[in-house]
Amino acid sequence: MKTKNYKRLDSIKAAHQSEKTKSSTRMEDYLEIILELVELKGYATTLDISRYMNVSAPSVTKMLQRLDEGGYLEYEKYHGINLTDKGTHVAEGIKQKHGILLEFFEILGIGYDTANQDTEGIEHHLNPKTIKQLRKFITFLKANPKIIENFKNL
Repeated sequence: MKTKNYKRLDSIKAAHQSEKTKSSTRMEDYLEIILELVELKGYATTLDISRYMNVSAPSVTKMLQRLDEGGYLEYEKYHGINLTDKGTHVAEGIKQKHGILLEFFEILGIGYDTANQDTEGIEHHLNPKTIKQLRKFITFLKANPKIIENFKNL
């Protein structure tokens, strides 16, 4: 029993290796917002990002500089912001995870607003293997609609 408790403690510790996890999650959020804005308007601005992230413009500028240094975007102060291939790859990966999780929650019968909120909370923390298995499971369920129907009738 004690060994099981220590394993649980170790897994909690690993999941909360805070600053790196928090920092990369925040960076991914920025990349995701920038991708959405570019797809919607053709460009992103500091002000747009500030509005959607609900943070101050100076905070956005600071993060944009970090993302620029990391090779995720091309950023010139007072000009539009564009993602590099590296930034696009990360942002599209997050967007794909988001879609898979939303679809899964939809199958479970969770309302869109709740599902979207939950997805935002966990999309950055799932292992790619987990996402791959979820995608396979969703495909299986969709190929067997009676299972979904039976589940929804529980």
